[in-house]
Amino acid sequence: RLLAVRPEVRPTLPVAARGLVAPLVTDAVHVLDRGLGGPASVRRRLAALGDARSVEDVRIEQVAWGAAGLGAGLTTAAALTVASGQSSVALLAVLPIAGAVTGVLGRDWALSRALRRRQAALLAELPDVAELVALAVTAGEGLLGAIDRVCGLTRGALAAELGDVLGRVRAGASVVAALESLRDRTAVPELARFVDGVVVALERGTPLADVLRAQAADVRDAGRRALLESGGRREIAMLLPVVFGILP
Repeated sequence: RLLAVRPEVRPTLPVAARGLVAPLVTDAVHVLDRGLGGPASVRRRLAALGDARSVEDVRIEQVAWGAAGLGAGLTTAAALTVASGQSSVALLAVLPIAGAVTGVLGRDWALSRALRRRQAALLAELPDVAELVALAVTAGEGLLGAIDRVCGLTRGALAAELGDVLGRVRAGASVVAALESLRDRTAVPELARFVDGVVVALERGTPLADVLRAQAADVRDAGRRALLESGGRREIAMLLPVVFGILP
């Protein structure tokens, strides 16, 4: 009987390249985890953003940004060397390293910036959402029914977070536990005070609509104070070019 000889299966180029690059990326991810203080900070920011990605995904993106920065640094160093006609070892060493570090830290900065923008959106939406929930409660709705109605009528970051609260309650969690999870996840001080006020009202039987209106008024007052402080700082910053530039 003749035996058929199975041809040798050779990996294609993308598969082979992936097999070579994957261990390097894994090692780089571990180095970043150790060098940037561990995964706790990234995990907290991803949870506050409502991002389903893992810490490893963010670290891989940091490695990619670092590689892009390294390539940009090498390209810049080569262009400067050609333009000047002189090769500088310091230039060829410093620019690629600076580009790689800038890429890695830039991805981390982008994540922090996205978190700050989301927190600002939550804070901007909080007074209106609180007043809408208070209006629904005054009309006879319970707290969950009022939140459900407001989530159906509004769109935004806070409506999405309240929808997550409803999902947790429907999955079996208590209302207080779901609200406290919202408070801990978002890490917005004004929203934390709002949640604490609602939790205290639920536990002590305080009229919920009055608490919601008071919380909304406090958030609006805090926003006005922050706006005045920002205006004062910008006024001082605007005086600097006048004093040190135009007047001399």
